[in-house]
Amino acid sequence: MTVEQMSSAQTLNFQAEVKQLLHLMIHSLYSNREIFLRELVSNASDACDKLRFEALENGGLFENDAELKIRVALDKTARTLTIADNGIGMSRDEVVTNLGTIAKSGTKEFFGKLTGDQKKDAHLIGQFGVGFYSAFIVADKVTVRTRRAGLATTDAVQWECSMTGDSAGEYTVQPIDKADRGTEITLHLRDDQDDLLSSWKLRSIIQKYSDHILQPIVMKKEQWDEEKKEQVVTDEDETVNKANALWARSKSEVSDEEYTEFYKHVGHDYEPPLAWTHSKVEGRHEYTQLLYVPGHAPFDMWDRQARHGVKLYVRRVFIMDDAEKLMPMYLRFVRGVVDSNDLPLNVSREILQESKDIDTLRAGCTKKVLGLLEDLAENQKDKYITFWKEFGQVLKEGVGEDHANKDKIAGLLRFASTHVDTAEESVSLADYIGRMKEGQDKIYFVTADSFNAAKNSPHLEIFRKKGIEVLLLSNRVDEWVVGNLTEFDGKQLASVAKGGLDLGSLEDEAEKAAVEKETGELKDMLDKMKASLEGKVKEVRVTHRLTDSPACLVADEHDMGMNLARLMKAAGQNMPISKPILEINPSHPVVLRLKYEDAQFDDWAAVLFDQALLAEGGTLDDPASFVKRINQLMLAMNGK
Repeated sequence: MTVEQMSSAQTLNFQAEVKQLLHLMIHSLYSNREIFLRELVSNASDACDKLRFEALENGGLFENDAELKIRVALDKTARTLTIADNGIGMSRDEVVTNLGTIAKSGTKEFFGKLTGDQKKDAHLIGQFGVGFYSAFIVADKVTVRTRRAGLATTDAVQWECSMTGDSAGEYTVQPIDKADRGTEITLHLRDDQDDLLSSWKLRSIIQKYSDHILQPIVMKKEQWDEEKKEQVVTDEDETVNKANALWARSKSEVSDEEYTEFYKHVGHDYEPPLAWTHSKVEGRHEYTQLLYVPGHAPFDMWDRQARHGVKLYVRRVFIMDDAEKLMPMYLRFVRGVVDSNDLPLNVSREILQESKDIDTLRAGCTKKVLGLLEDLAENQKDKYITFWKEFGQVLKEGVGEDHANKDKIAGLLRFASTHVDTAEESVSLADYIGRMKEGQDKIYFVTADSFNAAKNSPHLEIFRKKGIEVLLLSNRVDEWVVGNLTEFDGKQLASVAKGGLDLGSLEDEAEKAAVEKETGELKDMLDKMKASLEGKVKEVRVTHRLTDSPACLVADEHDMGMNLARLMKAAGQNMPISKPILEINPSHPVVLRLKYEDAQFDDWAAVLFDQALLAEGGTLDDPASFVKRINQLMLAMNGK
């Protein structure tokens, strides 16, 4: 390093989030310390993949060294461990961006997910893309020397950070000379990390976590010295890992442990996957797919802009690691690899947008994942319950997004229902149909903004009385589901809170006749109530859907449901206002009282409407007037 280079060294402070992350690494994840080597080797592998891809258009980036590899070396005297690669490397700006700040969005969500449980927190490290900092679990000082492929040897950069003394929380960046491209990370091990200075220990960690890495991971071979009575290092390189594409091997050659470790690499996860599917497709299009369903949801699953997912290879050459066109949005939790024999090596995101080959790959991958989920639902119910708790609400999006697979997705959906009356979503549409009453021809559901609001909805009263099961939908996405899924297995889905009550053959003629008779007897009162509530309701009518409540609100057959209207309004969308229909229970004491009420008829009518609105999950336009009106009516009933 020249005097001029030393004088241009810069000392910078970490971004606040990085300081917080480093504190987590040092103090919270010690019991899972082996992840540091997995993460650094994984980053080195990604750097090699990126070089191979960029070199497709610029072969000069190889600099006459196209044999990509990762080297792990130790120095017992200096107490250092070095992980080096001859991949793409980094420029000075990339070093500051990648090692001094967390550029990825979702920082707050990441730290908000931390639990204090070391095992649970460890899997977030790789998932969030900050695996580099795991080096500080075992090292109190880290030195990075790197040169980006294609830059001059004098344009290399050294990044260094020590977590001891006054400089803790700072890092220095300075230019250096580096003849070979790529990145070299040297860990100055803590005093209590002596076991990592064992070649055998490092080999065992690499074979445990990184055996599947595509590039060879090399170490200097050791052999027994009879004179010194110890293992001595030779000049000969030895490949520690299998260094082949796991997905290209036959399923019979791959153990469950190897599948699991490969998932942890491609999914940047610490936990094992829930399930996977591995297949080779031959014919007009040839490709191999190894796709995983994770065991837990990523912290940013609800960010539909976040790029997730599936790595695309072409003839085992890495192309991109977030090929969103390979998987529909509602399956964005899937991780894995697709390796095509048909796509051109210089494929770009723009080409992917218009490629019919990609459409074929997407359809094939989607079919495989849905088939895997069907198998879990049918044969491994405990695993499917776990899947549904983690990803069920995302899968529901597919009903409206993937018309070709709508029926398959619908068969995988799970809902809460009055059959068990718990918030757990465990009832499939097939289960519901299997329990339908004789003569029932519809699948009934109610939507609300909470489970308790749905469970206690007055719209359910006649259904509970007759023992008719109703699905209880209380997630926002459920409105999207029922808006796009009008029938299943020949049975129409019907909201119990829209249109007139139509139970078909489940409603006897005596009930219908009673409604018609009471409508005639109460016609004057119904007209009077409609006039009193002018501007608030479209109609006031008699119903037999109520057994305990005096009144309820329903949307007209072709109007937007009231719960959906509230969701749209909350999302800032101005929707056309449609007035609800007020239905009254002719046998309820409050309604009977109204027949003979005159002086305070308007107050009673307004209270009935407001109560029905609250029971339906709505909010009052004028809560103070409602309270005042209730108080006046209570005082009047007491004769005061």
